[in-house]
Amino acid sequence: MSDPEGAPGRRARTTIHVPASEVKNAWHEYVERVSQGREEVVVTRYGRPIMKLTPIDTGEQPGIFGFLADTVTPHGDIVEPTGEVWVAEGDG
Repeated sequence: MSDPEGAPGRRARTTIHVPASEVKNAWHEYVERVSQGREEVVVTRYGRPIMKLTPIDTGEQPGIFGFLADTVTPHGDIVEPTGEVWVAEGDG
């Protein structure tokens, strides 16, 4: 899913074109810029685009809370007594 242009609360990303040699020499800087969602980087070789670095849309990826959402399906009443009799140790 692409970044919605002009969505409320979101800035439109800018796209920059950078030679592969420059990306190689300043890799960490470009990774940081892309990961912060500020820019997309089109990497070029001899002036021709060869790949694009873009941030992952975190709107589709839940964090630690909600990670397992919709993975459990309850069947029947989950709090209804089963009728099973339990005997605690020490009860004779």
